Amino acid sequence: MGSVLQSFQEGFPTFLLWTGAAGLMLILAVSVYVLLTPWKELALVKGGNGTAGLALAGAIVGLAIPLASCLASSVSLLDLMLWGIVSLILQLLAYRLTDLMLRDLPKRIQDDEAGAAIVLIGTKLASAMLLAAGLWDPALQRF
Repeated sequence: MGSVLQSFQEGFPTFLLWTGAAGLMLILAVSVYVLLTPWKELALVKGGNGTAGLALAGAIVGLAIPLASCLASSVSLLDLMLWGIVSLILQLLAYRLTDLMLRDLPKRIQDDEAGAAIVLIGTKLASAMLLAAGLWDPALQRF
């Protein structure tokens, strides 16, 4: 039992540091996403717009998926930060392209049209999973 506790004591600070860094990157990316969207999700959600809540939840999960992949396969904190930032930038670009391709999306979200949010969530999650798979390295080696 002593080796388990010793392992925990040695590993827990690293766990907190790495997970905290990933959490901070996620918070920053969600903030950037909210600023990039032409509709104001938080105000719409506070006003009872469920579609805006769905769209924002999809964005948060979609940003977290590739970041989680980076967290799982990074070999150092610098590696996590570098690939995490790259993954978040690519995901934000994918979101922006999705938002541009789905015409009238801001109006649909504001009008509480769930169908538009569902398509948006699907495209965001699909791009997140593809990006996460490209970032994940089971051998813990980068190309």
